[in-house]
This record gives sequence, C-alpha cells and structure tokens, in this order.
Amino acid sequence: MHKKRSKSLLALAMVPALVISLFTSVASADKQQEAEPVAKNKLQAYVDDMQPGWNLGNSLDAVGADETAWGNPKITKELIEEIADQGYKSIRIPVTWDNHIGEAPSYTIEPAYLERVEQVVDWALDEDLYVMINVHHDSWLWISHMETKHAEVLARYNAIWTQVADHFKDHSNKLMFESVNEPRFSDGGTTDEEKMFEMLKELNLSFHSILRESGGKNTERPLVLSTLGASPTQERMDELYATITELNDPNIIATVHYYGFWPFSVNIAGYTHFEEDTKNDIIQTFDNVYNTFVAKGIPVILGEYGLLGFDQSTAVIEQGEKLKFFEFLTHYLNEKDVTHMLWDNGQHMNRTTYEWSDLDFFNIMKEGWKGRSATAETDLIFVEKGTAVKDANIQLELNGNKLKKLSVDGKNLKKFKDYIVSKDVLTIQASKLEELTASGEYGVNSIITAEFNKGADWKFRVITNSTPVLEDAAGTTEDFAIPAAFNGDLLATMEAKYTDGSAAGPQNWTSFKEFEYTFSPSYDKGEIVLKPNFFNETNDGEVVLTFHFWSGEVLTYTITKNGTSVTGSAS
Repeated sequence: MHKKRSKSLLALAMVPALVISLFTSVASADKQQEAEPVAKNKLQAYVDDMQPGWNLGNSLDAVGADETAWGNPKITKELIEEIADQGYKSIRIPVTWDNHIGEAPSYTIEPAYLERVEQVVDWALDEDLYVMINVHHDSWLWISHMETKHAEVLARYNAIWTQVADHFKDHSNKLMFESVNEPRFSDGGTTDEEKMFEMLKELNLSFHSILRESGGKNTERPLVLSTLGASPTQERMDELYATITELNDPNIIATVHYYGFWPFSVNIAGYTHFEEDTKNDIIQTFDNVYNTFVAKGIPVILGEYGLLGFDQSTAVIEQGEKLKFFEFLTHYLNEKDVTHMLWDNGQHMNRTTYEWSDLDFFNIMKEGWKGRSATAETDLIFVEKGTAVKDANIQLELNGNKLKKLSVDGKNLKKFKDYIVSKDVLTIQASKLEELTASGEYGVNSIITAEFNKGADWKFRVITNSTPVLEDAAGTTEDFAIPAAFNGDLLATMEAKYTDGSAAGPQNWTSFKEFEYTFSPSYDKGEIVLKPNFFNETNDGEVVLTFHFWSGEVLTYTITKNGTSVTGSAS
C-alpha cells in the first residue's frame, strides 16, 4: 500500500469496533472453540514453503508514470537476489495497471509494461522464490466505482486478468495470482456492506473462471482471494469462506492483512506499550483466521503486515515495544500455520544499499521464522543526573531461552558484580550504571547487549536524563513548535484537554493524541511540533497539554488558539 493513503484507510472500517472495546480485554474469538487440527494438504505444504515472505511495495504498484513515481528506484535483479539471500522464500509484487491500460473495449495493457512485470517476476523465479502478483491500487482507483459503473469496471477487470492469464500461463506454478488487493468499494460511494460482498464475490468468481479457462498451468495454478478490505473480521472471513466453498477448487488460498491493534499501532489513547489488549488482539485475530480457514483445509497468507504508525514514521512506536510486538506476532503466526509477508514500501530494506534501516527489527523477525527470541519489559534504563544511581531491576520475557551474557562494546559484564539474574529478573547494579554514565552527557551513554542461547539479542539503552524543560512559544496553526530541552528524555505521548476537562483535538473520544499525526518531537531541533492536523479539530481558547516521557516525567503546557494564531505557555 502507499504509505500515506491506503494503510490508514484499511484501518477506518475497524475503528468503531476498536473504540467500543478499547478499555476491555479482548475476548476469545467469538467464543469459538479451537478447531481440531487437520492433516496438511498439498496446497498447505505449498503455502508453508512460502514462509517467510516480503512485499516489493511502492514500486510497480505506484500510481504515476512508472515504478519510480513514489520515490523508490527502479527494481533491479540485485535487489531480488538480495531478498532471497536474506532468507525470504516468497515475494509479493503488487502491480497497479491503471496508467498502463488502453481504452475500451479492448483495454489493452501496454506491452512494455507487461514485459517489465514479467522481467521482475522472472528474476524472482530465477531465485527460486514463490511469487504473487495482483491487481493492486486499481482497487480504490476505479474498481471501487463498480456499483455505479458496473459494466465498465467488470469489463476492464476481466480484460486485465484475461491478458495476464494468457501471458503467464506457461510460467512455473511457483507464480500465483491474487484477484485484487484490499478490495473495497467505499471510494466509489458504496455504503452498503452487503452490496460490497456481492460485488467482491462477482469479481472473484470472474477472476477464477478466467484463470481456470485460460489453459496452460493456469488450470491448477494457486489463486489467492482476499476478504473485503483484506480485513480479518469474522463476518468478512465468513463471506470469503462461503465463496471459496462454492468454488470447490483445491488450489485456492485465502488472504488477509494485519497492522495490529489500532490504538497501539498508531500510538493513541495511551497505548504506548505492547500490553495485554494488543497481545490479545493478535491472539483473537489469528485464532479466528485459523478456525475459519486453516483448520478447514484452506491455507492462509498474511499478504501484508506491519504497524499502521509506520505510515507516519517507524519511530511512532518506541523501539522495544515495537520489537516485542513483532516477536510475538511472528511466533503466533507460526503457531497458526499462517505464512506472513512483510509490507515494505522502501522504509525497511534500502533499495539501493540493500541494508536494513533497523537491523534489530529485521533480526527479531528473522529469528521468529524458526523460533522465539527473549525480550524484556523495557529497553530503556534511565539514570537521572544529579541523583543517587539505583539498581535497575528488569523483568525478562525469556520465551524458553536463557541469558548467556551481557556486554558493552564487545566487553563482557561480570556476573554477580555488574549484574545478577534471579529466575526471570535481571538486576543491573548501580555501580555499573554509574560507570556507564560517568560522562554525564545527556542521552544514550551506553548500550548493554543481552545475548541469549537462542534468538535475537536484546539491547538496553542506558540514558542520562533530567527533567525536560519547555519554553513559551508563538506561532500559527500551520506552524507551531514548542521549544524543548529534552535533557536526554524521550517523549512517549501527549494529552490534550480543554479547561473543562473534555478531550481536545482530533479523535476526541480520548485525550491522548495520535503520535506523529498530531504532534511530533524533534530531538535534533529541540522542539515539539504541534501539527495542523491537531489544530484543524481544536476549538479556540485554552488547551492544556500533558506530555508523558518514557522516564516517567510528566509536564503540562498551556496553549491558546485564536483563529490561526497560537501562543504557548510553560507551566
């Protein structure tokens, strides 16, 4: 998906339900009993062999003149080779056809574009990768208008798949086709979900008929069908299950997408930690997926996964909390026999240097392909400047592993002198922390690496901090920033309330605002930016802001909005 548009749209359908259940524990999946495991069929073995997978996002699916329209470089053979070398077994190559289709009635795909898609597909097949191609952003560009332009949309959709089917019919069966990405019809004005189900079924049945009648290897090629919006809600999965059952085809794979429990995934409503609601949402969702499809002999591919906050920045979720989410998610997907494909629009694997922007993120996922990694309740150890240093007692989540050693810059810490381990509690001695922060410089002074007998390392950032200081400010609703001396601390979240105590700003069912969407800390510039998105839905008058920091510090700040003018006053 395009990182600024479609991921957030995917979440919108789920927001009301999330808000209703926000402060309750997530129950087991619709009180369904766990389905009995079934013997794996041939297609399940095929899908198992695809694990893990990666998305070549924001390239051939880009809306524009060519695959570079959304900022990524042209796809190279070397990139595909690198993905295979990293250990990935499958690749999803999203394709948007819209700008490359001729006029009615033939709707001919530009030969050069079809050949370019084939070239990338062949590079992947040459690396022995399983490959999925689809009809991608066409879903909201024009397919979404199916209710009002039924004949035109269906004819155009059928024309694409007729040409693609014929072009690739002799390709290896390691190539599969996905009928349409995140199919939805709301962009075209449809509001009746039953009507959406009806149109999606029509598209899927037409897609299936075209492929199966096109000859060659398409007669048995695996085909991938999505739920409405790719949402893993029970009603939408039930509808897809009914369609697959009606087709009675042993080579159909179901697909859904998952971007986490919404409040955690965008950092709103105080969900700064990987806590029980977020963990239980994973459990509920994939228990449902398993019971609806996998246990009944229908394999499932998680065609995209990540966190919705990544649409704004990968820093929306604190590093350790992010790592805990992905560690548990990949573990639970393995438990439920669901093959997963990471959504990467260029923000994770650099398409030029072939380096990971966050190697710890990649490592914890990679270790999750075959086992579990240990984590900890935090990756932050704050040592407040000017106060007596205390021992740091940290709860470990060992996940069946054992701590081998701690080190700093390759030098091992001494057990019993520098640290103690008692069952699953790690204590780092005050004397060691004092030594590691002796420079007195604000911010990260040292990184303690915890190495375990299995899985990824866990890194503790040892931070010297003191109470942040905010200053008065003046600006406009389009350009307002609070000068901030962070003093080594890190901002976790922000609350906004009117003087009567009611929540201010967007999504006023909560006083805790969405990280990056409404506010953004800039540690380099020494400021906290309040974004136009915040002011666009804030009334004139006084608003009290409460800033919560990861050290536990809490500061208040008052802003006054008068039309487009904004002033700020530090408490």
